[in-house]
Amino acid sequence: MVRQKIKTAAEAAGRDPAAVRLIAVSKGKPAEDVRAALDAGHRILGENRVQEAKAKFNPLRAAYPDLELHLIGPLQSNKAEEAVKLFDMIETLDRPKLAIALAAALKKTPRAPRFYIEINIGGEPQKSGITPGEFENFLRFCRHTCALAVEGLMCIPPQSGDPAPYFARMQELAKRHGLSRLSMGMSADFETAIRFGATEVRVGTDIFGQRS
Repeated sequence: MVRQKIKTAAEAAGRDPAAVRLIAVSKGKPAEDVRAALDAGHRILGENRVQEAKAKFNPLRAAYPDLELHLIGPLQSNKAEEAVKLFDMIETLDRPKLAIALAAALKKTPRAPRFYIEINIGGEPQKSGITPGEFENFLRFCRHTCALAVEGLMCIPPQSGDPAPYFARMQELAKRHGLSRLSMGMSADFETAIRFGATEVRVGTDIFGQRS
């Protein structure tokens, strides 16, 4: 059971298990699976695409007004306005053009999602995310130029090898810049991420099963 694994990992790290939030990643899963998770009491969901999330979650908002929806996939700048209206947390803020688009979108709606900056912690060219070397200037741009509520960092470490050094680097980056939230760790490595301070773990397969 995922929650028991979170509890065990947190306690082993000397942390309060309640300080680690579980994001159930429902991307690629039908609305009935999402509804089952909500009926079971879970309220924090993660989606990769704006259009897929819109189709699934707009009808569910009325029945579950306390659900919290996170965007965990790349966001196109031209989808910024839709994303701001739909998501409570956008975890994939990763470039100035997107920050500008999100700032403009916020002026058109009373909604106020929070943001995490995505870090390409492994320097992988095929992945989204700002590099660690560019991060400090980008954080300043997001906060002071665009007035975005940046609360934390998000990453996906390289698939092969030990994720621990990457999670440790993320923890150090967050601490150095006074950021309290770290979204890192998925089904295969969330227990390691918890050891390095993850405050959110993103788990799909272990909750919903393999995607078809």
